[in-house]
Amino acid sequence: MQNIFNCALILLLFQYTFAQDRITGESFATRSVVLGQNGMVATSHPLATQIGLDILKKGGNAIDAAIAANAALGLMEPTGCGIGGDLFAIVWDGKTKKLYGLNASGRSPQKLTLEYFEKQNMKKIPSHGPLPVSVPGAVDGWFELHKKFGSKSMSDVLAPAIDYAEKGFPLTELIAWYLNRSIPFFESKGFPNIKDTYMAQNGGKLPNEGEIYKNPYLANTYRKIAEGGRDAFYKGDIATTIGKFIEEQGGFLSAKDLADHKSEWVEPVSVNYRGYDVWELPPNGQGIAALQMLQILKGYDFSDIEFGSTEHLHLFTEAKKLAFEDRAKYYADMDFFDVPVKKLLSEDYAANRRKQIGTRAGTYTAGKISAGETIYMTVADNEGTMISLIQSNYRGMGSGMAPPKLGFMLQDRGELFSLKRNQANTYEPGKRPFHTIIPAFITKEGKPYVSFGVMGGDFQPMGHTQIVMNLIDFGMNLQEAGDAPRWDHTGGASPMGKTTENTGMIRTESGIPYSTLRGLMDKGHKIGTARGIYGGYQAILWDHKNKVYHGASESRKDGQAAGY
Repeated sequence: MQNIFNCALILLLFQYTFAQDRITGESFATRSVVLGQNGMVATSHPLATQIGLDILKKGGNAIDAAIAANAALGLMEPTGCGIGGDLFAIVWDGKTKKLYGLNASGRSPQKLTLEYFEKQNMKKIPSHGPLPVSVPGAVDGWFELHKKFGSKSMSDVLAPAIDYAEKGFPLTELIAWYLNRSIPFFESKGFPNIKDTYMAQNGGKLPNEGEIYKNPYLANTYRKIAEGGRDAFYKGDIATTIGKFIEEQGGFLSAKDLADHKSEWVEPVSVNYRGYDVWELPPNGQGIAALQMLQILKGYDFSDIEFGSTEHLHLFTEAKKLAFEDRAKYYADMDFFDVPVKKLLSEDYAANRRKQIGTRAGTYTAGKISAGETIYMTVADNEGTMISLIQSNYRGMGSGMAPPKLGFMLQDRGELFSLKRNQANTYEPGKRPFHTIIPAFITKEGKPYVSFGVMGGDFQPMGHTQIVMNLIDFGMNLQEAGDAPRWDHTGGASPMGKTTENTGMIRTESGIPYSTLRGLMDKGHKIGTARGIYGGYQAILWDHKNKVYHGASESRKDGQAAGY
């Protein structure tokens, strides 16, 4: 009876799905691509985009603009990111003409052990509170990027966010909705400093859409960082406050854990998909899952397969299942586990995995090898430098742990460790957890092509794969590729120790036709819907022939792409 009700509900949704009557392009596109010759910024918040654009126009480069915009997003979109979280980036440097990767994710507390969780009879790390808090890596990530590529002073870069934090800004529709759901939740848990951090400075209440929001505590924290550098965060009063607060709450993250933190420059890895090199960062992130999916899917000819068809979604879903089984078994901090990246991305391995895909929904295991909420943004400048940057606290605002009078919440990434012994991602002190946030980049014939990313926890590798296929297999432009209806697949094994039990569920947006869903049900797939898990695409494309940047920001967020 429940399945009949779900199918009827899905059919009813499709009856009321409308597209725009656009003169050109795909009917599902929300606008045309944004064009600019000198620079481009695409973020999930219009004011952050304008801050980045202002930095470019004042002589800053893409890295300066990206840090400035990210700082603004930590203020304006605290439900998705902030300096209590981690950061990853891929940079195309216009001077050296090569890609660089930065892993600015933090590690687990040195004094917290697996035995502690076992003595507490915990099967998984809690989602909130002090125990899932790992070292926040974002600020160190800013300074690593700035030291290697930046041009303006950090005081100049952080000044716009400081100004907005002190004077206030109007909340957008989406963030007002998230805040008015998240803050009451954290208050209901009895977590300290929530009201003082997010409400006391705003008349004791949460503003609604269009009302002015301030965060003077965060302004003060940003000012200390601008003046004192990364050590002001990791070795000064801020670190002491964080360590003392977490200890008082029964947690283990210490000032020493922050003082010992460092980011890591890593080599991006790639596969070639029909003449385009698609780049991701190696684990502890999940980016190579998108590359594994593309390696499998390029064995099929999509010139005869329609976008959004049953065959398209079936092949995509089966490739995802195969890649995610490997993700569950092999992806982890490479300082602690020898992840067989080269083998996982090889043509031969993909061919063997592809052979397992049949005409019906299947269940799989990992291959045998010897061995949230988030923000995404991208910036490009007039020197040809492009940065693909993603930053997050996890589970929206994070752990619920807001250190007193600092203006931000700490992340809960530690939840993503496994507590089962002898797994790649098993908890250990000083280890980086498996990470969901991933930036992406595409090059063609050694030249930059597209800097892009898609938010959404486990959805991100699926989103990356869909964007690449939309651009390359289905010939969409940059805006259409992000606005096109999406789907995801849930179920299967995870790096947190969960094992596969059934074929899982495909969840689709309303733009996928009912005829496709009917065909998928015939192949044995379970079908469902979900709210808000598909969104957050930003992208910049470099048109090498005409020397023009194309920018895109899709409609599922409040974002904006702008160029000049």
